Amino acid sequence: MTRDAGSAVRAAVRQGLSVAVATGLYGISFGALSVAAGVGVWPTMALSLLLFSGGSQFALVGVVGSGGSPFAAVATAALLGVRNGLYGAVVAPVVRARGPRRLLAAQLTIDESTAVAAAQGDRRAARAGFWVAGGGVFVLWNVFTLVGALAGDALGDPRAWGLDAAAAAAFLGLVWPRLAPRRAQLVAAVAVAVSVTLVPFVPPGVPVIAAAGAAILVGLAAGPDGAAHPRADDADPAREGALR
Repeated sequence: MTRDAGSAVRAAVRQGLSVAVATGLYGISFGALSVAAGVGVWPTMALSLLLFSGGSQFALVGVVGSGGSPFAAVATAALLGVRNGLYGAVVAPVVRARGPRRLLAAQLTIDESTAVAAAQGDRRAARAGFWVAGGGVFVLWNVFTLVGALAGDALGDPRAWGLDAAAAAAFLGLVWPRLAPRRAQLVAAVAVAVSVTLVPFVPPGVPVIAAAGAAILVGLAAGPDGAAHPRADDADPAREGALR
């Protein structure tokens, strides 16, 4: 591995760790809100361990807390979780996981791990960023979910701490450099407009899916813009074998 490649990997690891800390801390908010909504400590932990999709988890406990049916709660969470399937198409060519690691990679394919991987210009760095961000968020999210669930009312309203803003800021920091090309700006603008327009009128999850669909259509119509992607020159079989 060259010095430049090693530097890119180390930078990706640092990005992954910083995003993991910012996002993981927000698990306190989920734990506290879930228990307050009437979901027990152990079901709350099961959601973080097995579902592991922040937006879907908040949507589910929100429906439960407002008195909605279990069917409505699960349907809302599943609708929001569809986006993770779209992320799989982005990270699969980079991660190239096989066997049990493929199942683990699927579990760790979330907003943050995808953003860190996509922000890299080197395949090795993208792979390292994916695993560090995904694994780091998984561990810290579950740890702080338990903290929030056990602390309960002693924490007050966790949203007042600004943890949601910290997680969003970390995510935006990764995405922002990717918006330099005009095509990326156009795609982002259309996605935001579609999402904001639909939020007051449709169930949770629909604006996210609609925005993603609109972004894909606009991106295809706009054509290539030369944006940086993880390089394919790291696909040497010998090197790949050394990384597995």
